[in-house]
Amino acid sequence: MSHALEFYINGQWIKPHGTAKIDVINPASEQPCAQIALGDEVDVERAVAAAKAAFPTWSVSSREERLAVLERMLAIYKRRSEDMAQAISLEMGSPIARARDSQSWAGLAHLEEMIAVLRNFSFEGPEGDVYITREAVGVCGLITPWNWPMNQIMCKVAPALAAGCTMVLKPSEVAPLSALVFADILHEAGVPAGVFNMVNGDGPGVGATLAAHPDIAMISITGSTRAGAAVAKLAADTVKRVHQELGGKSANIILPDADFTEAVQRGVRGCLSNSGQSCDAPTRMLVPRARMEDAMALAAQTVATLRLGNPADEETQLGPVVSEVQYGRIQALITKGIEEGATLVVGGAGKPKELETGYYVQPTVFGHVTTDMTIAREEIFGPVLSIIAYDDEEDAIRIANDTPYGLAAYVQSGDLAHARKVARRLRAGNVNINGADWTVAAPFGGFGQSGNGRECSKWGLHDFLEIRALIGYGG
Repeated sequence: MSHALEFYINGQWIKPHGTAKIDVINPASEQPCAQIALGDEVDVERAVAAAKAAFPTWSVSSREERLAVLERMLAIYKRRSEDMAQAISLEMGSPIARARDSQSWAGLAHLEEMIAVLRNFSFEGPEGDVYITREAVGVCGLITPWNWPMNQIMCKVAPALAAGCTMVLKPSEVAPLSALVFADILHEAGVPAGVFNMVNGDGPGVGATLAAHPDIAMISITGSTRAGAAVAKLAADTVKRVHQELGGKSANIILPDADFTEAVQRGVRGCLSNSGQSCDAPTRMLVPRARMEDAMALAAQTVATLRLGNPADEETQLGPVVSEVQYGRIQALITKGIEEGATLVVGGAGKPKELETGYYVQPTVFGHVTTDMTIAREEIFGPVLSIIAYDDEEDAIRIANDTPYGLAAYVQSGDLAHARKVARRLRAGNVNINGADWTVAAPFGGFGQSGNGRECSKWGLHDFLEIRALIGYGG
């Protein structure tokens, strides 16, 4: 892939300072599919300096100038959507159909939404005798993950551009190919030099340097809770704004008045989608104690309908997980679930038959999971579902909230008013009622150890803005 061994700094593709490189592994073949350069502190300094130099001009650009850039990005993104889908499928193992209609599409949807928001967003105005202005927070460091690469890159870059911020992006070194396509799109769109910069690298070499850099005003990270905490500690000395979208262990409460068959089927598919590699996946299914056996049977039937295989196959629904490291972690947690006494309904340890090459994990469902088991507490980030019994509605709500995380939750009920009542009691940033379609217009972010701040739509734009109060402005 062109520019894979270069970084995008100050409007140009340039050679890195050092010589370190890393292979990008195709998770379906376990073989290298590309090689990228790994940045160091010198590369970060160059990128931050470019962003800092560009900030005074870009931060005072007009709404019309920013809209023009975003609209050019949109036109080029549409034209290159297949390139984006192919890159995502290759780097992280997303089935190509899903890479098109979910992964690549998510970046497009966020960009369209941000354009719509920017057209009518109020950046300033009077509030009594006080005049309020909302202005770009400054130079931003953006650290993005491998599981939804374009969703998360666009969630950060689009509102940062709309706000008037300049930025340095560090995409995941595990899945960096889509980011290379993205940088090409921004270059072609004519984003002014220095406004957008990208340095590939790992957490210690690039991410930590960004987090601690005194000229970075805001760091936005999507990743594990461990990584988010490490970034926050590094950022503390310079008292910069820290925006985190981190892990989750989302509960899916199926109430007694739900269409049980439909709710279980939907819950299984939601958990296993993206091979379980979504921070908001409904990984804890809560069912009435008397329906545990029914839930396990329905879950097994649903798993049997899902096609696991080569991501390049148009019919594939589930691909491999992203890496050998991820595969090993998932296997260890599946084994732990068995050792701790959960009932293995379907799947289990080891690779599926006829898929010995590739980081394929058997879609796995555990029943009779208790709240003290490791698989009920830890984020597995793989195609593993835990079914937990509850005694009554109060017990279900207690179990759902019994987690340090609070990214998402799900409620299934045949009575919308009932579902709304339960949803309001769940400590999560997003609560989905009865399988409602996901929307880029809703704020996304979590409670507790799932992070702070919100992404998407106007909520994401707000987080890249600083507020000034001019007192006595009205005279």
